[in-house]
Amino acid sequence: MDLSPDMQLWNGRVDTGEGDRARRWHQVVRPLDDGTLPGIALLGFACDEGVARNQGRIGAAEGPAVLRRALAGHAWHPTAPLADAGDVACTDGDLAAAQQRLAEAVQQLVTVGHFPLVLGGGHETAYGTYSGLARACPESVIGIVNFDAHFDLRAAAVPTSGTPFAQIADDCAVRSQPFRYACLGVAEPSNTQALFDRARALDVRWRLDTEMVPWRLAETCSFLADFVASVDRVYLTIDLDVLPAAQMPAVSAPAGFGVELAVVETLVADLAASGKLAAADLVEFNPRFDQDSHGAKAAARLAWCITRHLKR
Repeated sequence: MDLSPDMQLWNGRVDTGEGDRARRWHQVVRPLDDGTLPGIALLGFACDEGVARNQGRIGAAEGPAVLRRALAGHAWHPTAPLADAGDVACTDGDLAAAQQRLAEAVQQLVTVGHFPLVLGGGHETAYGTYSGLARACPESVIGIVNFDAHFDLRAAAVPTSGTPFAQIADDCAVRSQPFRYACLGVAEPSNTQALFDRARALDVRWRLDTEMVPWRLAETCSFLADFVASVDRVYLTIDLDVLPAAQMPAVSAPAGFGVELAVVETLVADLAASGKLAAADLVEFNPRFDQDSHGAKAAARLAWCITRHLKR
């Protein structure tokens, strides 16, 4: 890890007269150390090098700090320990090295029993998170569940925020491991025919954003349950640009349609309660484009949802 956690980010209201059951995140989070009991470990990936390479709007590197502030005042319901593991940063343009450090950090956390919740960063975060989980669980079939308007399966000369799942597919092929990938919320206007062709060639499962409307939620729940049943462990990645722009303005590519927060939250809660969720990240949050903290609040609620329903 590049930095020790900045615990000054964790502050907020204290209801002293209501006892331990009135605690908030800032009251329970502790810096990660060798004596921390297994629980939920927050890890930042302060990086938007992949977004810059992908010709997007930079600023996601500032996301981890802002998300910690947004989470600080949330009510604490889980009983698992909560630790802040600090940040991995990319300040020199060497994305591959930063992703390697992120993978090493995630691997260490999983190996000692923590659930890593990674706060990105652009979607280049995904390659590091997945790589760390795969190294920690080499015998497991890992299913990727990506809430995203984009497949992020692009073929490119250098890795970007649009290539992480193509990179993972290549790694799986090298290791003779199955590539299990489900993308929920795909926006047809935002993905070329070449990307759909690549998704079909890789046997990717997906649902379009137009299929993920509230009145078809039961179909999506069934789709997700079938996918989870086919794998040993699940890695969840939430690209916040899956949400409608009105709910999530603070991303590089705001959605013209999007999937409602209530739908995403229901599905995330199901995943967390499945007993198979092994790691998660939230990516593409860009505080520079937030409006009255709407984006930070929506992202923090999804992080809260994961921890609230996580089955350990």
